[in-house]
Amino acid sequence: MRVFVTGATGFVGSAIVRELIDAGHEVLGLARSDEAAAALTAAGAAIHRGSLDDLDSLRQGAAAADGVIHAAFIHNYSDLTAAGETDRLAVEAMGAELAQSGRPLVVTSVIGHLIPGQLGTEDSVPNTGSSVKHRAGTEEAALAMVSQGVRASVVRLPLSVHGDGDTGFVPGLIQIARNKGVSAYIGDGFNRWPAVHRLDAAHLYRLALETAPAGAVLHAIGDEGVPVREIAGIIGRRLGLPVAGIPPEEATGHFGWLTHFVSMDIPASSARTQEQLGWKPVHPALLPDLDREPYFTTNTHGNG
Repeated sequence: MRVFVTGATGFVGSAIVRELIDAGHEVLGLARSDEAAAALTAAGAAIHRGSLDDLDSLRQGAAAADGVIHAAFIHNYSDLTAAGETDRLAVEAMGAELAQSGRPLVVTSVIGHLIPGQLGTEDSVPNTGSSVKHRAGTEEAALAMVSQGVRASVVRLPLSVHGDGDTGFVPGLIQIARNKGVSAYIGDGFNRWPAVHRLDAAHLYRLALETAPAGAVLHAIGDEGVPVREIAGIIGRRLGLPVAGIPPEEATGHFGWLTHFVSMDIPASSARTQEQLGWKPVHPALLPDLDREPYFTTNTHGNG
């Protein structure tokens, strides 16, 4: 199958590209820079020039493919509403090119917009009061394509997608701990983060492309809920720093842009996904993966 992949050089997207090529698929990767194009060539993928806000390029990419995996997102935390609208329009543009063809469209969403404090399942609907509700529009746009003859499905990613090269929230916590001299959590730190290894997530995207029924909502969840204080504990031990709880009223001053995410309690299950597609996480869980040297020899962060 010839697959058009957006976000093909990102942390998750690059793993998806490898997963697809190793399974015998041909990949056409979206590239907005020479650097991205070179990375795609090195990975064995073909290059399609464009960007998420270039709808014509997205339509052309989708038209040239047997299926689409949309793994890109503009991580602009200062204006997530605008980022979400760009994402929605991108999905609608690619979906329109697949209409009445039965071709697959696999779209990325997030666990973070579900109702906090309860176990999120594939049946859970986005919380309209969530601060990350910008992804709800993406889900709606994708699932609306089912009535237009597209085999659309949604993969919800957890707060932590981890593994070598992680650029998300956990490296952000490591950098803040280094800067502040303490590895912290908010309150008692028993709020829970779901997590998945990037290679397990990539495998789920491929299964969704190949076999997910139209309208499926899938959860890429390995760990249902890891207490944030346990994440902070490993970070503190590895860095030789004290571990402490931060009062909620002091959290913004300590965590900055990460405050909302550090405070989230959003456990989630992938039981139905595993049953439906035969997917099973096989790579290390978050805590043992974090408790390795690679997380502490690099400290980039920013994409969750």
